[in-house]
Amino acid sequence: MAGKVKWVTDIEKSVLINNFEKRGWIQVAENEDWNFYWMSVQTIRNVFSVETGYRLSDDQIVNHFPNHYELTRKDLMVKNIKRYRKELEKEGSPLAEKDENGKYIYLDFVPVTFMLPADYNLFVEEFRKNPSSTWIMKPCGKAQGKGIFLINKLSQIKKWSRDSKTSSFVSQSSKEAYVISLYINNPLLIGGKKFDLRLYVLVSTYRPLRLGSLCEWNKTDDYNHIHGGKWTVSNLRLYLESTRGKEVTNKLFDEIHWIIVQSLKAVAPVMNNDKHCFECYGYDIIIDDKLKPWLIEVNASPSLTSSTANDRILKYNLINDTLNIAVPNGEIPDCKWNKSPPKEVLGNYEVLYDEEMAQSDGSDRDLRSRSGQSTGTKGNRGRDSGKPVLTTWK
Repeated sequence: MAGKVKWVTDIEKSVLINNFEKRGWIQVAENEDWNFYWMSVQTIRNVFSVETGYRLSDDQIVNHFPNHYELTRKDLMVKNIKRYRKELEKEGSPLAEKDENGKYIYLDFVPVTFMLPADYNLFVEEFRKNPSSTWIMKPCGKAQGKGIFLINKLSQIKKWSRDSKTSSFVSQSSKEAYVISLYINNPLLIGGKKFDLRLYVLVSTYRPLRLGSLCEWNKTDDYNHIHGGKWTVSNLRLYLESTRGKEVTNKLFDEIHWIIVQSLKAVAPVMNNDKHCFECYGYDIIIDDKLKPWLIEVNASPSLTSSTANDRILKYNLINDTLNIAVPNGEIPDCKWNKSPPKEVLGNYEVLYDEEMAQSDGSDRDLRSRSGQSTGTKGNRGRDSGKPVLTTWK
């Protein structure tokens, strides 16, 4: 298709702009004709707003789905996952199977979580079962660690209560909702340090669900000017293989990929699958000392700020790979393309799940995966099965 892609962004980051300029794309103003807009979550609200929004044409794409918050707002993510479990249970799906303690065998990947103020009484009931437990409170609508604190006594949240006799909880601002989750108090440590895992997941369409994953770093409490306290996931994998063994390490990464796919399946029915949209999510995972992964949250706008040279290179490559998939051949977008990119443009992304492929393999594929029969990590099980192979950053 003739012509250069015209781009706009309201996020002035060099890893973005350098990628646009490398392709010879042309920068234009927001009020001019544009083809590609990398925008903040605040701007996406305006683009798709009933009052202020406007109709996008087939040659325009943006980097967020209209209601991405169904996954990226902490309370809505938990609500959608709970709903998904209940629906599977109602259908009699083996994925909703529970153990003798009433815990989901395959879908227990989010720490026990309640919404406040709505679930205050349920939370108190749960807290009293294990009064020595620690909980973490987070405001639903904030990111980057703002407003987070730990509690281990009911009295610590009763100061927000209008009336402690009725346990009627209100937050500091009556408009601000919180989630309160059981704190993972047995995290896996490396050199005595805690860490979390950041994975980038690119969704090109929710119906059918298609996604690729790309692992970034695990972040530790250590910091130095060379790597900023971050390991690559391949280094983490090598470390775990050498200290815990290859089999349990493969199982861990299979379970991490399972979490990503199931969380996206949970929100797919409520997501506005607008053809002009794609999205790169930042998944935050904590691994406990039993090598069980837990989904902590999903970010709609993963930070593109770089603190080290390694970080800058990784973020640049992330954007490069994302653009190669979202804007095939760097040409003016066409929203009618099938959004199933050929292997040669994937870069460091690899297909994590393709719903059409999965359905063609039979409706019981998901459960077979949980038994380790069909999918695996890069370079081991499942390569010849014709099924989506679960993979990590190369």
